[in-house]
Amino acid sequence: MNRREALKSVVLMMGGTMVGATAILTGCSPEKQIEGLNFSPDDITFLDELGDTIIPETDTPGAKAAGIGAFMVMMVKDTYDAEQQQTFVDGLNKIRSEFKASKGVDFVEASAEDRLAYLNGSYEEYKTSQNREPQVINMLRDLTVLGYFTSEIGATQALNYVEVPGRYDGCIDLKPGDRAYAI
Repeated sequence: MNRREALKSVVLMMGGTMVGATAILTGCSPEKQIEGLNFSPDDITFLDELGDTIIPETDTPGAKAAGIGAFMVMMVKDTYDAEQQQTFVDGLNKIRSEFKASKGVDFVEASAEDRLAYLNGSYEEYKTSQNREPQVINMLRDLTVLGYFTSEIGATQALNYVEVPGRYDGCIDLKPGDRAYAI
């Protein structure tokens, strides 16, 4: 199974609700995309830190170790349409500027606790004031979870990975503390 097939499987399991799911399922790029959309190395570092705030390093490596920033860039450039791309870029710029204005330091240089508190606070504030979900936070969350658990690190170290499964067991008991099985 290659990465594209794994992504299709994950999207199908999630019910196709992820932004960009249509492009993944059909295998086609959206018709209208932003021409020349590029992300700098600083942007990728920023995305790595955002991803690591969502899935931090514990007894297993975090999202940054899986190269989540580069994965997000690839997904946004290849599967999002122009409107979704603009929403993503605008949301990143807003997070970056509002965080610096409120904390006095760049997101990348702040402590993990400050980053998490900011993202959680922004999510709740937007949800109550706008009466809907903040799109960029949902995009970041979806891309982080998808990218992490379809990466080698996520599949082999965070999940229970069986490279060559033996017989089919339709019902496997999981004990508290057991890891879920990788796809």
